[in-house]
Amino acid sequence: MTFSIVGRDPSTGALGIALTSSSPCVGARCIHLRDGVGAVTSQNVTDPTLGPKILDLLESGLGAQEALDRALDGYETARFRQLAVVDAAGSIGHFSGEGTLGTHDVVVGDQVVAAGNLLSSPEVPQRMVDAFSATEGELELKLLAGLAAGEKAGGEMGEVHSCGLSVVHDAGWRVTDVRVDWADGPIQQMGEILTHWMTERDAYVTRGLRPNLAPSYGVPGDE
Repeated sequence: MTFSIVGRDPSTGALGIALTSSSPCVGARCIHLRDGVGAVTSQNVTDPTLGPKILDLLESGLGAQEALDRALDGYETARFRQLAVVDAAGSIGHFSGEGTLGTHDVVVGDQVVAAGNLLSSPEVPQRMVDAFSATEGELELKLLAGLAAGEKAGGEMGEVHSCGLSVVHDAGWRVTDVRVDWADGPIQQMGEILTHWMTERDAYVTRGLRPNLAPSYGVPGDE
């Protein structure tokens, strides 16, 4: 039902996730980020409580795989879950329970991990990691490239209808948080939103952190 990519930009420390699904509102349910701490996807049969639990364990000082393992210790429904984690140092953790649906796989690269279930091909995560690693520029662009490559490689067995892409970086909130909750061609639509957002992202961060230095919104009445 979902394929995802989780990554870190080693030059800036930014952390982010992009994912897509045939189910609605995947960006609202499966993305978990904490600035300076880590990034977690909880997918397959989703338990949204696992993301915050793993982030808390990362913040306590555990590494990615150790935090994931600790969160699942004694957790009765682990077999239904698929999770991927990147911590603030770029270390990777992942888990796919025996109840992970259909064709599924996880591929780890340099500070990036791609995971999916109900895939059309086990090659999908590798194509995502390859595209992420080959793309120059900011983390948002690398994540989008990875997601688009997964779709091009066949993606899910069924059509995807929702997607999300979020990044945290030195602000205390998601400096990028874009999503399409239900549409045909959601990745393409999200790419169009992201293109516009990236021209204004830094101005909105400035407005949050240093409003006295904030640029005009450029809207009627804001003079």
